[in-house]
Amino acid sequence: MKNNERQKNTDSATKHKNTAVVEANKDAASNLKELFIDALKDIYWAEQALVKALPKMAANASSPKLQSSISDHHAMTENQVVRLEQIFKLLNEKAEGKKCEALAGLLKEGDNMLEETAYGPVRDAAIIAASQKIEHYEIATYGTLFTFAKVLGENDAAKLLQQTLAEEAEADKILTDVATGCVNMDASQS
Repeated sequence: MKNNERQKNTDSATKHKNTAVVEANKDAASNLKELFIDALKDIYWAEQALVKALPKMAANASSPKLQSSISDHHAMTENQVVRLEQIFKLLNEKAEGKKCEALAGLLKEGDNMLEETAYGPVRDAAIIAASQKIEHYEIATYGTLFTFAKVLGENDAAKLLQQTLAEEAEADKILTDVATGCVNMDASQS
């Protein structure tokens, strides 16, 4: 960034109360392709963490429908990890993860929800709530990655990302159906 552009940004930031321009790290992304790859590393870590977390969620669910939907999503998530590895290969990048602070926080919140609920319908409702927060995060991330891929002309990667985005949206719908079909009503009567 040129000095006069940086000064404009600094001047603009000082006009806003309690706002300051954040200095970038030395290895910060400086173009969309770098940002795209960085975000891929982030979601790659997130999906691998979910592969580990989903069996615990299924084991803590009492609803057979919820257990089944989590187990199905576990298999889908394993395929999504493979799909991300394909995208890294298409980009001639090493498939490596970078800790996703957002998902780490959502998983911790999910663990807290398990500890704060007794086994049964109320815990099932908590599992669905935690799972849908994760799904919404993934939907936002894959939507952004899809858009980045399209802008960058990475059409093969975009197709793979669009496929995952559709799966995440469907997983969210399934969770809603389980919640409204039985779990929330059962939890309200506990």
